[in-house]
Amino acid sequence: MTASNDGRADVLWFLPTHGDGRYLGASEGAREVSLSYLRQIAQGADDLGYYGVLLPTGRSCEDSWVIASALAPLTRRLRFLVAVRPGLQEPSVAARMAATLDRISDGRLLINVVTGGDPVELAGDGVFLAHDERYAVTDEFLHIWRGLLSGETVTYRGRHLRTENGRVIFPPVQKPYPPLYFGGSSPAGIAVAAEHCDVYLTWGEPPAQVAEKISSARRAAEERGRRFSYGIRLHVIVRESEGEAWEAAERLISKLDDATIAKAQATLKRQDSVGQSRMMALHGGNRENLVVSQNLWAGVGLVRGGAGTALVGSADQVADRMKEYIDLGIDRFILSGYPHLEEAYRFAELVFPRLPLRATTGRAGGTARNDGPFGEIIANDLVPARRVGANG
Repeated sequence: MTASNDGRADVLWFLPTHGDGRYLGASEGAREVSLSYLRQIAQGADDLGYYGVLLPTGRSCEDSWVIASALAPLTRRLRFLVAVRPGLQEPSVAARMAATLDRISDGRLLINVVTGGDPVELAGDGVFLAHDERYAVTDEFLHIWRGLLSGETVTYRGRHLRTENGRVIFPPVQKPYPPLYFGGSSPAGIAVAAEHCDVYLTWGEPPAQVAEKISSARRAAEERGRRFSYGIRLHVIVRESEGEAWEAAERLISKLDDATIAKAQATLKRQDSVGQSRMMALHGGNRENLVVSQNLWAGVGLVRGGAGTALVGSADQVADRMKEYIDLGIDRFILSGYPHLEEAYRFAELVFPRLPLRATTGRAGGTARNDGPFGEIIANDLVPARRVGANG
């Protein structure tokens, strides 16, 4: 895959298999993450025309492969971005799982390559390698995985992994294999991405930092004769006015106390992930220092690992900030909001019409009826005028 930015973007949403609610760090307003609830989010995202959904991975989450397998038959167009974990799986097993899920979903599988950045969690999973060695395992894993799913008979002898005459008999629908998404901010991570992956991911840093990271990744890929697509992972808090959006942001963290924030930051500091360190540096654990760029707020990162920033503002402001990222080369947005069911609708209704979207995002892609009527009939007789947005 050598897709390039064409000035348009796809938008993915998020399945909160590790928990959801109206407030961060609190049981008040929390929701049970049942299959029924996840189904509502997935089917809502499908009907709204999101390109796909990201399923997180780790010991705090329900297993992403099991959830994606359960939801794929209940959706029509939605793609599932599911994690492979080098070091936790043999590449041959992961390849067969990927081929099967791609087949039963009719080619709707996307692969998120997750090396892992928490030594304590990794030790609990039986992985005791240092940071760069984990990326060395990822490199060997992907050499084998890509070969198997490309239809090759693979014999490989590496420092960490070995395969003799490996094969995948039932091929995936997508050729040569489902697209590989990968996020890594360290030199070791960028090198692996440049060698193997199709979409390079970053968390939601200010535009100048994202531009710097994209430039480094692009150079690494070009040295290997390859090109990336680029994606960004962000939360979003969008309302009809800027004031309402900032009020919602403050409300989201209103149940957090200093002790909870301190405990969360101490846990996050043990990670050796460069990307996580960059996220934490944006706010320094200080709730008074959360606006890190125009309409970019780091409040989520006070207690959440991984993506810790949110775009906050009116629909026009959020769309403008996203267009700035598109101008940098981003063509995939992986978004989320609390609670995820309602915010999936809010974002699609408010911001989709203001974005330059590809045909693969939005209702123009054919998931839902596009002939209306939209909204309640006025006085049982008059059809509301339909608003025409950036996509026609």
